[in-house]
Amino acid sequence: MGQREAALRLDGQWAGIRSGEREAAYGEAEALLGELIAALRGPAGTDPECAARLGLRLGDLAARRFAGGDRAGALAAVEEGLGYVRRAAGYSPQYARWYARLLINQGVWLAWPLSGPDRLPLHPLGAAAEDGPGAMERAAGERALDLTRTAVGVWSGLDQEDPVNRRGLAQALVFLGDRLAELGLAEEAVARAVEAEGAFRALLLADPGSAGAADAEEALDHIGRQLELRLRFLSFGSLVGLRARGLLPGRLLPQAVVAARIQGVPEEELAARLHLGADQVRTMLEVTPWRAVWRFEARGADGLWEGRHSGWQGSAELRNRTAEEFGAELVRGFRMSSRYPGDGTHWRLRVWWHEEGDPAGARFRLLVGPDARGGGPETTPS
Repeated sequence: MGQREAALRLDGQWAGIRSGEREAAYGEAEALLGELIAALRGPAGTDPECAARLGLRLGDLAARRFAGGDRAGALAAVEEGLGYVRRAAGYSPQYARWYARLLINQGVWLAWPLSGPDRLPLHPLGAAAEDGPGAMERAAGERALDLTRTAVGVWSGLDQEDPVNRRGLAQALVFLGDRLAELGLAEEAVARAVEAEGAFRALLLADPGSAGAADAEEALDHIGRQLELRLRFLSFGSLVGLRARGLLPGRLLPQAVVAARIQGVPEEELAARLHLGADQVRTMLEVTPWRAVWRFEARGADGLWEGRHSGWQGSAELRNRTAEEFGAELVRGFRMSSRYPGDGTHWRLRVWWHEEGDPAGARFRLLVGPDARGGGPETTPS
């Protein structure tokens, strides 16, 4: 009993440092966390609260290691912590919440190499991929996805009358969308983000003046940006599927229509399969522009691709134009210009939506040369 009480007193001290209520130098905090973890190990074998707190504090240690650049050490610590808190999760909803949060953190750290500094996927999604993650990175990403799905299941199994649990489930759905996006499961990534958006809106409407309202508004802003970016990665079939499932919000329909038009879908098919009026589609295409970014490159004698000078690249704001139509127009102008390197040479054109090197891949690409396979434009599906 004395060992348990001593460990819990140390846990209270650590909680004060962790929350910022008590100031401590880095070394002092590190030493206290190490002492706390050692003190909890003994009673954790038989006491659910100590087991749950040991798992939680190993998660804190993992976070500190990850912040210090030790990803492997972080993953080892959180893996050990999950073993303890998993056993305790059935004893209390609070312990189950700790378990779910640790699962999500482990997923984030496992999937870290799959995303860039802005936490957007480094690799193109789906069929647009020009390259992709390595086998080890992909395996880690798939495990991260499994862990996050488990966390969603834990949150779903808790009392949904409790706003804490509803908020936890909404946040878990956001992370699940991130993990799906990193592995190229673009349609399901959008679906989970839309579900999370609906959950956060419900929380905000239920208690707009609550302490969590600002967090819900911030989450909604984040999800909104993610959805706008992820729509660029979807095929028309995926857009149609989301619309049929009620998972394509009305505010995103103009961008969805533009995304499909860029791919070359005719207006009539857009209207029919997205269940929109022809006038609605025409209006959306006329008032919603897309930014086409393009670059011509010629292959030098060293075999490397290089743009001759700044005139070989540019951008344009387009309305109701497909990527293929715009690419064909660029090619005609290029062949008649003084920049054209001549027949029998290697050159290529790529057109992106929004930014050069867009992770969704080029919307139009053409490779021309003596040994190029085919001379026609290839519109890359998204």
